[in-house]
Amino acid sequence: MPTPATRTPVRLARGTYANLNSSLSDLQEGEVVYATDQDKLYVKEGAALVSTQAAIDPDTAVTDVAQTFTAGQRGEITTLTDGANISVDLAASNNFTVTLAGNRTLDNPTNIVAGQSGSIFIVQDATGSRTLAYGSYYDFAGGTAPTLSTAADAVDRIDYVVRSATSIHCVFTANYS
Repeated sequence: MPTPATRTPVRLARGTYANLNSSLSDLQEGEVVYATDQDKLYVKEGAALVSTQAAIDPDTAVTDVAQTFTAGQRGEITTLTDGANISVDLAASNNFTVTLAGNRTLDNPTNIVAGQSGSIFIVQDATGSRTLAYGSYYDFAGGTAPTLSTAADAVDRIDYVVRSATSIHCVFTANYS
């Protein structure tokens, strides 16, 4: 549709929904209004205010209500960069994997938000016998960090739940085959 040669500036009325609805005669057809008590935009169509928010598709997940999923849900497994110090950005994923090519330290993660959970797969390289130290935010049962499986290509897993900005509760499971 071509742009009209003359344009009318948009005027945005605001107020509570009840006040806007009672003042419909003062609004022009197509005028946009903001209902401050509902935090929603409406448009005057005929003798009514019509919400500009699309109806929520029942098949679309939303973040502010409980969800019931009727099909499998998946989270990607993000590969971490191996190095003397291994960085984890919790904003990037919930699940991670890293193959150790030397003795390493799993640094305290960045972007920590209480309630996040996931897994970290620790894989020994073809040499094996690699060790892993942990940043101070990683908390293990009994206060003791686990010892990794030592066989070449061994896979261990750390399941975690972030309790606070400085506490990540971890459960270690060794030697998956």
